[in-house]
Amino acid sequence: MNTLLADLLAAAVFVAAAAGAGWLLGGETGVLVAALSALTVLVARQFWQMSRLVRWVERPYEVEGTETPSASGTWERVYGALHRRARQALAQREQMAQLVDRFRLAAEALPDGVLILDGQRCIEWMNTHAEGCLGLNAHQDKGAPITQLLREPEFVDYLAAGHSRQPLVLDSLRRPGRRLQVQLAPFAAGRTLLLVRDVTQLHRLETMRRDFVANVSHELKTPLTVVGGFIETLRDGHEDFSRADREHFLDLAAEQASRMQRLIDDLLTLSSLETDRPPPDERVEVKPLLVQVREEAAALSAGRHEIAVADDSGPGALVGSAAELHSALGNLVTNAVRYTPAGGRILLRWTTRSDGRPVFEVEDNGIGIESRHLPRLTERFYRVDRGRSRESGGTGLGLAIVKHVLERHQASLEISSQPGLGSRFRAVFPASRAGA
Repeated sequence: MNTLLADLLAAAVFVAAAAGAGWLLGGETGVLVAALSALTVLVARQFWQMSRLVRWVERPYEVEGTETPSASGTWERVYGALHRRARQALAQREQMAQLVDRFRLAAEALPDGVLILDGQRCIEWMNTHAEGCLGLNAHQDKGAPITQLLREPEFVDYLAAGHSRQPLVLDSLRRPGRRLQVQLAPFAAGRTLLLVRDVTQLHRLETMRRDFVANVSHELKTPLTVVGGFIETLRDGHEDFSRADREHFLDLAAEQASRMQRLIDDLLTLSSLETDRPPPDERVEVKPLLVQVREEAAALSAGRHEIAVADDSGPGALVGSAAELHSALGNLVTNAVRYTPAGGRILLRWTTRSDGRPVFEVEDNGIGIESRHLPRLTERFYRVDRGRSRESGGTGLGLAIVKHVLERHQASLEISSQPGLGSRFRAVFPASRAGA
């Protein structure tokens, strides 16, 4: 207020001075002309200051060269007030931009997909996980209604029903084979958060768990039934059976008990292999291991097969777990014995490929396997012929054990087979595990 009064007094003094000068020059007419001239100058100065103000305000504040113009009096206060207001607005914008950036960084760091939908259910923003889960593109699909991109009927119904505390699990049409869990959550200003989680692996693990429990129960049920039946038969009337019959019953019961023991041993082996502990770095001599594996296969064959080591030109040792490698190679050989008819031939080879990778190969001329079964052979309890597997005493876990052992040794399993001609299983180890 004091600055405004000072400006008015200065203007009055200026007009009075001009009027006095006009009086000296030409009486009343001169005074009037001088006063009007002074007022014109004052008004022109105010317009000039206002035009400076407009030009200054119209320029972006953060652009270089927008410093506050020099002025005095009331205009200095106007420029100063506007300058402070512009600085405050700029600081608020920068703070909001930082908050938005933090929100986006936090949303990108989340393990789940996040989409922001406006009041019309159109996409305003999504993170990278949402793009991957839903098969969308953040740039191309921005502004599009979500129901035009995700046309699953159950999702459309879920969205139409409004916010729900219960998530929806659905199979994705845009990403076949993916199972998704989505949930809506209210957001600010009438917007909605859509949270997306890929539960495909969890669903597979749950399915595997159910199948595993069902398979173990089924595998144990048959031998337990046999053992229980023989025990009950002998307990109720063992005098009614001859000594030979009783011994036969006991032999069958012992065989089934042995089968259950093998199943339990294989389950324990799998459980130990699934730990995160790496295998020990032992030096495993290969030749003694091949001899031991061959002798065990010969004992299982009981002279029904020809089992030979056709090639032993591989490295003299492997670096890894002796027990695990024995289990893997032994399972490959005994698997060949079980699926090769009597009189068949089984050849073992220990060689080195041109790239330095050691290979243990088991070749047989057995019944062979159809190509459609090959991708699933290493699944637990998967059998091409369930009846034959049970007759041969297999547990259905041998190749699953082989797979886990090889993975723990950075090795791989290669399978080739033709029905009626036989099969060939190769355990290919990395060159880094070859010992001299």
